[in-house]
Amino acid sequence: MSVETINTLVVGAGQAGVAMSEHLSLMGVPHIVLERHRIAERWRSERWDSLVANGPAWHDRFPGLKFEGISAEAFPPKERMADYFEAYADKVQAPIRTGVEVQQVERHVGRPGFKVTTSAGIIEADNVVAATGPFQRPSIPNIVPETAPLHQLHSCAYKNPGQLPEGAVLVVGAGASGAQIAEELQKAGKTVYLSVGEHYRPPRAYRGRDYCWWLGALGLWDEVKIQPKKKHVAFAVSGYEGGKTVDFRRLAHQGINLVGVTQDWNDGVMTFQPGLAENVAEGDRAYFDVLRDADAYIEANGLPFPLEPEAWELLPDPECLVNPILSLDLAAAGVTTILWATGFKLDFSWLKVNAFDEKGEPFHKRGISAQSGIYFLGLPNLVNRASSFIYGVWHDAKYVADHIVLQNEYRAYQKEPG
Repeated sequence: MSVETINTLVVGAGQAGVAMSEHLSLMGVPHIVLERHRIAERWRSERWDSLVANGPAWHDRFPGLKFEGISAEAFPPKERMADYFEAYADKVQAPIRTGVEVQQVERHVGRPGFKVTTSAGIIEADNVVAATGPFQRPSIPNIVPETAPLHQLHSCAYKNPGQLPEGAVLVVGAGASGAQIAEELQKAGKTVYLSVGEHYRPPRAYRGRDYCWWLGALGLWDEVKIQPKKKHVAFAVSGYEGGKTVDFRRLAHQGINLVGVTQDWNDGVMTFQPGLAENVAEGDRAYFDVLRDADAYIEANGLPFPLEPEAWELLPDPECLVNPILSLDLAAAGVTTILWATGFKLDFSWLKVNAFDEKGEPFHKRGISAQSGIYFLGLPNLVNRASSFIYGVWHDAKYVADHIVLQNEYRAYQKEPG
C-alpha cells in the first residue's frame, strides 16, 4: 500500500489550523490539514447555546475577511463564529480533510520526518503543526465523587438551563464561562451559588472603546511592560447580552450567591476557602488599573473620548461578601447540580516525540518546539497574551510558517561542487 507524503501536516481545523493553512499557502508550502470532526467543531458542539465571541466583530476575526450583515461592535454568536472560519477556509482554499483523526505521530528512525497514523491511513510528513488549541480535555478537580447524589457536568457539556434537573446549581469557577452561565441560570429562575477564586476582571468597555481596543492601545496584548502574573487565574470578561463588564457585586445583588474557592466535600457538605472578599477586591484593583491607564493614555494623546465617571463607582458589598458562606449543606440548600467551569487541560498523548518538558508540557519558543519539525500553535501565551485569541493566533501562524520555510530550505540545501 502506498503511503502519502506531504511537507507539512497541520492537526486541527479550528482558528489556529485555518490561520496556519493560509500562511503556508501564501509561502508555497505543500500541506494538508486534518480535522477529526468539522471545521471549528468546538464552536458548534462543545459550548453552550448562548455563547458569543469574547470580542467584538471588528476585532475577533482574521485580517482577510470581515463579518457581513452584523454590526462591527456586536459579539457574534457561536454558530456565526463557526460559519466564519468555514467561510475563511473556503476563501483561502485550505486543503482541509474533515472526519480524519490523527491517532499518533512518531519520528522516523534514521531519516527525517514523521510517521503520522490517522484513522484514514499513514501519512509521512516533514513537519507537523499541533494546532489543536488549549481547550482539549475538561479539567474537573477531584473533590466530589462521581457517586454523589448530584448531577455533575463540565461547562463544555452545558447547553442551556432546560437540560438541568429541578433545583439549585453550584457553578464552580468564575471566569468568562462560569460568570455567564451563572447569570443565565439565575435569569432562568434557578437558585445559583457561584464559587469565585482569583481572577482578572477588566472593564468590557471604557470611554467609548471596547477592552480589545484598550489592550492594543495600551500595549497589553504584547506585554511590552512585563507584569508578573499568576498562572491559571480566571479571565472574567465576556460579550454576554451585548457586552457588559463582569461585576460580581452586580451578580450578587441580582440574587446569585457568591462563595469562595470550592475546597472540600464531606458527606454532602461543601466547604469553601475564606478570602472571597479579598479575591473580589483584587479583581477590582485590576479593573481600576485599566481605567487609570486608559485615562492617562487619553490625556497624553489628547483624545476627545467622553468622560465616564460611573465606571469608577462600585455597588455596595452584598451580604455574601460581608458574611461569606464557608460551608453549605447542598441537599438542605436544594442544590441538585454542580457545574464545573474549571477550564481545560492539554492532551498531546498522540504526539510521541521529544517536544515536552519534565512536566509534560510543550517545550517551545514561539511555537517552535524542542523537537525539530514539530510546532505548536494556539496555546495560551505562545508568544504573548493574544496567542490563544483569534487576533493573535493569525500572527503567530505567520511566524511559524516562516520558520517552516526556512527549515525546508536548510534541508533542501546542496553544496555546489568545487
